[in-house]
Amino acid sequence: MVPGLITAVLLVLFVGGTLWLWRPGVKPQMDAAAHMPLDDDKEDIA
Repeated sequence: MVPGLITAVLLVLFVGGTLWLWRPGVKPQMDAAAHMPLDDDKEDIA
């Protein structure tokens, strides 16, 4: 019984986190985070 409850809780957390990350309002933040490694290279070259 306990392993089933743990699995259910983890599934709910995974689905909730996935939905939270894929909502439209978070796209600008994710785009900025995706470009962070590239922005660091620009500073080193200059």
